[in-house]
Amino acid sequence: MNAPDGVLLQARDLALTLDDRTVLDGVQLELRGGEWTALVGPNGAGKSSLLAVLAGLRRPTRGTVAWRGRALPDWPARERAAQIAWLGQGGGGGVGEGEIASRDVVALGRLPRHGLLGSPDAGDEAAVQSAMAETESLPFAARRLVALSGGERQRVLLARALAVAPRLFLLDEPAAHLDAPHQRSLLAGLAARARAGASVLAVMHDLGAALTADRVLVMQAGRIVGDGAPADAALRERLVEVFGAAFTIEPVHVRGRERWVVVPAL
Repeated sequence: MNAPDGVLLQARDLALTLDDRTVLDGVQLELRGGEWTALVGPNGAGKSSLLAVLAGLRRPTRGTVAWRGRALPDWPARERAAQIAWLGQGGGGGVGEGEIASRDVVALGRLPRHGLLGSPDAGDEAAVQSAMAETESLPFAARRLVALSGGERQRVLLARALAVAPRLFLLDEPAAHLDAPHQRSLLAGLAARARAGASVLAVMHDLGAALTADRVLVMQAGRIVGDGAPADAALRERLVEVFGAAFTIEPVHVRGRERWVVVPAL
């Protein structure tokens, strides 16, 4: 399968059935380098399931996922893990409630680079240090993950994903438990990595935050029903429709730029 220029990941006709329930239904998707994309939709729309399939963590009932033109299952696991970072709800990866020290959790993000039997080098140490500094998690680097607050734990798990330094980030509600300053830092970090050439796909619960992305995908009942930039009027109309007109989306001008805010329809 040949990937078009700039496309890192392709999904074609993805379907997923769980317990006789259709979770994904004919999803078509391309993710490009240099773009950060927010994935939104009502509860049960299939967002988390789509991320898991794209990460290779769940096998689709039908359809294919290709990474850089090659079927995802054909990539060696270590090579794939070095190029695609995944953060599931609650942290994923089985360490969300562990006894492991925070710095060691972040260091797990470097395992695909040196392997289980390899030794971390100066580059690995620098990547861990940089990721923890960015997420402001260095002050509790020695504390066990289980002893952290929800927001502190989320910052450590985000640092683990950042430490991978991948080509693609697949993040499921990365802003969960974060306060406003750390949400702002997260959004700035995602945008910066896209500008540096990575692709970012993040499930976002906060629609206002989602509307700061380069591209917004709207899911409903297992399908992608909207795809466009926040400035696209049709995209905004579909977003309001999918959420039952529970809000309006209004323009604001900040520092000479047009931005979009979500206003509850009370």
